[in-house]
Amino acid sequence: MTESPLILPDLPGVAVHLRRSARARRFSLRVSRIDGAVTLTLPARARLAEAVAFAAAQSDWLRGTLSQLPAPSRPGFGDTLPFEGAALRIEAASLRAPKREGDRLLVPAGDDRLGARLETFLRHCARIRLQAATETHAKTLGRPFKRITLRDTRSRWGSCAPDGSLSYSWRLIMAPPEVLDYVAAHEVAHLVEMNHSAAFWAVVARLCPDYALHRAWLKQNGAALQAIRLTD
Repeated sequence: MTESPLILPDLPGVAVHLRRSARARRFSLRVSRIDGAVTLTLPARARLAEAVAFAAAQSDWLRGTLSQLPAPSRPGFGDTLPFEGAALRIEAASLRAPKREGDRLLVPAGDDRLGARLETFLRHCARIRLQAATETHAKTLGRPFKRITLRDTRSRWGSCAPDGSLSYSWRLIMAPPEVLDYVAAHEVAHLVEMNHSAAFWAVVARLCPDYALHRAWLKQNGAALQAIRLTD
């Protein structure tokens, strides 16, 4: 049975999601740097009243941490949009589909469909780049994958299912190419090690020797990519 999120009186707009864990010996509160989701981990047999009291005592910390996250933004004509690590200026043009030209992203005129057109363009480019990166790393390891799926995931950049299906966030196309490549290497490595053990990270290092730099980039800049809103 899934427990309903906590809503604290001091933070009425923040949902605190509960996660009971048999391994937990104490309460712990975490704010995702990817999407700002708040999770309270508690021992399996802890009382709900104790969880409420713990979260309420951390309300000032929560408020401060959440205030440091990037505010949601909706880019329009004349604004910039990150694409493969570069900031492209969005400009209206007489064409049928978005097209990159240097440091410009040319898009058909009309504010009403701008967000949808931008997302379609980003998804298309992300699929091409991620398909190629996944195939390259899978070939290196000699491990086939079933398929790749693109989603707008908020809690993770990629995942690997036991049947070899890989899923990625299309927002990776906004990050530098080497960061996108690292995430592909990370998920392909799970085809060998379905865990995050030392053996797993050794496989990642084989595919992407500088993975620590790219992983750090995502931790530092990922929230800004998630804050970009293109469609409702």
